[in-house]
Amino acid sequence: MPKPLTVADYRLAARRYLPRAVFDYVDGAAGDERGLARNREAIERILFAPRPLRDVSRRDASIEIFGRRQEMPIVIGPVGLPGSVRPGADLALARAAKRAGVPFALSTAASASIEEVRAASDGDLWFQLYVLNRGLADSLVKRALAADYSTLVLTVDTAVGGRRERDTRNGFGIPFRMTPRFFTDCALHPAWAISQLRNGLPEFGNLKSAEASDTNQQAMLMLRQIDASYAWDDLKALRDAWPRKLVVKGLMHQDDAKRCFEIGVDGVGFSNHGGRQVEDSRAPIDLLAEATAPEGRTLFVDSGFRRGADIVKAVALGASAVFLGRVPLFALGARGEDGVDEMLAYLRAEIENTLALIGCPNARDLSREVFA
Repeated sequence: MPKPLTVADYRLAARRYLPRAVFDYVDGAAGDERGLARNREAIERILFAPRPLRDVSRRDASIEIFGRRQEMPIVIGPVGLPGSVRPGADLALARAAKRAGVPFALSTAASASIEEVRAASDGDLWFQLYVLNRGLADSLVKRALAADYSTLVLTVDTAVGGRRERDTRNGFGIPFRMTPRFFTDCALHPAWAISQLRNGLPEFGNLKSAEASDTNQQAMLMLRQIDASYAWDDLKALRDAWPRKLVVKGLMHQDDAKRCFEIGVDGVGFSNHGGRQVEDSRAPIDLLAEATAPEGRTLFVDSGFRRGADIVKAVALGASAVFLGRVPLFALGARGEDGVDEMLAYLRAEIENTLALIGCPNARDLSREVFA
C-alpha cells in the first residue's frame, strides 16, 4: 500500500488496521451523524479570494499563543482512550507535538497519566479537565500544575454523553467486552491485537490514584459525564484556583463566550465535540465567523478540520489555532508515531501552500480580507 498522503488516506489506513469497534469509536458521532457532515460542509462553504502579484517567496505558518511562538496554528487536542488505537499513544502524540513545535493537550480520559506524559516530553503541555466530581477535579488540577502544564482546558459540553450509536451497536467500552463479535474482529486485525496483548489493554491513566480508581468514576469518564451541577460560579472558582492560562472549550453561543471573558478566562474554544454530543447544532466555524475576542484574549475552534486550507480559514476568521482530535488518531492508527510526524508535516506544508496561493505569506497577517 502506498504511503498515505492526505487525512483521508490516513483515515482509510487506520480503518484497515483497527478493529471496527475501535475505528468507529474514533470516527463516529452522535445520532445519524448529521453534525459530523455539517461541520465539514460549513468549512467547505467558506471560499477564498486569492490575491496574486504579491511576494510569497517566503512563507511563515507560525503564530503566537499565550505569548509563546508556535510553528503552526494547531493544537493536538485532547482525546479519550488513545491507547485503544496504539499502546503509548499519549506519549507518542506529546513527542510528535514537541517535534512539530505545537502544544499537546492531554485529556482527563487519556491512557497515560499527567506525570507520565510530562516525563516523556518537555514540550508545551496543556491539560484538559472533565469535572467528574469536585474532589477529583481539584486533585487533577493540582497535579497538572505540579507537572508544569502551561494551560488548563475545561471542557463544558458533556453534562451527559452524546448518543453515539456506533459505540452502542459495537458494545464499545473499557475494559473491552470480549463478545464473539469483538473477538472475531480482533482476529481479523492481528497486528492491532498482538500489539495490545503485548503492551497491556488500555486504561484511564489519570484514574490510577487511590481517589480516582473506583469503577463508577471510570464509567462516568467513558461516557464523558461531568458533574451536571457544575455552573458559572464553579468556573469562577476554577479561575481563581488556576494561576496559569485557562481555556473553556465546548461553547456554542456568543453570550457564553462573552461571559467567560468577563470572568477572566484567557481563551474560549467553539466546539460541538466533533459532532459527538448534540447532533443538530451549528458548525463551530460558523460561530467563529461571528465572534470577536477582547484584546489579549484568544479564540480557538475545532470540529471538522481535515486540511491545511481549513486551518487557514479558521485563523483568517480570528482563531489563534485549531484543536485537532480525530486527525492525529487516524495518523497514529495508520503508521504509529511516525504517522503523526508525517501528518503534522503534511498539514504544515499545506498551510504554507495555501498562504502562498491566496497571497498572504505570513499566517499572523491573515484576516477576513482573504475571503470572497
